[in-house]
Amino acid sequence: MRVDEFDFELPDELIAQQAAPRGTSRLLVLHRDSGELEHASIAEIGRFLRPGDLLVVNDTRVFAARLLGHRVPSGGAVECLLLSLPSPAVDGALECDALMHPGQKLKPGGRVRFEGEAGILVAEVLEQKFFGRRRIRLFVEEDPSAPPSVVDALIESLGHMPLPPYIKRPDVAADRERYQTMFAAQRGSVAAPTAGLHFTPAIVSALGDQGVGQVAITLHVGYGTFKPVRVETVEEHTVDPEFYEIGEAAAAAIASAQAEGRRIIAVGTTTTRALEDAARRGGGTVAAGHALADTFIYPGFEFRVIGGLVTNFHVPRSSLLMLTAAFAGRERLLEAYRTAVRERYRFYSYGDAMLID
Repeated sequence: MRVDEFDFELPDELIAQQAAPRGTSRLLVLHRDSGELEHASIAEIGRFLRPGDLLVVNDTRVFAARLLGHRVPSGGAVECLLLSLPSPAVDGALECDALMHPGQKLKPGGRVRFEGEAGILVAEVLEQKFFGRRRIRLFVEEDPSAPPSVVDALIESLGHMPLPPYIKRPDVAADRERYQTMFAAQRGSVAAPTAGLHFTPAIVSALGDQGVGQVAITLHVGYGTFKPVRVETVEEHTVDPEFYEIGEAAAAAIASAQAEGRRIIAVGTTTTRALEDAARRGGGTVAAGHALADTFIYPGFEFRVIGGLVTNFHVPRSSLLMLTAAFAGRERLLEAYRTAVRERYRFYSYGDAMLID
């Protein structure tokens, strides 16, 4: 299957640069059995769900992974995107992989300072990797032996929200709250599970009142969610593994829904990846535990868990679009996208929503 079969025309002005108030996004509904499309709002999603459905959400939380600093000693500006939540090193500092720009002069041993009212954070390059990646060590300049918790707090204080590259503006204070879902609890993502951005407590409460259940699982979204598909055929592409965890209560609720033939509605492609990866490992059963999701979902994939998907509109030729096409059918999905363009829906992370049932 060719990657260019997942292309579509999108005017730049339809790429959302600001988020609408929660609960006000438009909702395009695609019924898989008939191909029929309906236009609604996210606040009306209950019209398309039924008692007994189980909504599964991703409760990951985005951390302030984008750091802006200056190279030592030249003072040249550097942007650093942490690619995962840093982990403690032997000496108490924190280490992680990062993208650094511009990075030509940042060889092993090079340093960058990030400073603000909370203090000064230093990144030292340990290793140069592929596609501009670096392995870096992070520590507090004033106290290099400061414990990981102090280093981590400084990252969160000095860092910026890692808005996607297609949002062509600097992040602002409001993004710290708006680029988190109402379910966000487990810190560890460098991108939001954007389907969850549409929900409000009122919407979730109304769904509960009509008999729709809800459970949360965790998948920490990595930079791979924006990874370009650099090959010509879909089958050649690989996705970056992402950590996920499914608790005992969530696994039991999912098993019960499956046993009783009730629909499982995944909120987002991240939730879908975790559920279907777990089912692949468990022979169709979603067991409690944790793993790295490395399942690449594209047309031809056999879904074992989900019966509905709440999602955003995705980038052309992306693995997320391929996952959505696998569930909806490629032709039906692309026709829905053409309709969304004609009807001026807003696209991507801060855009409108879609329900595929």
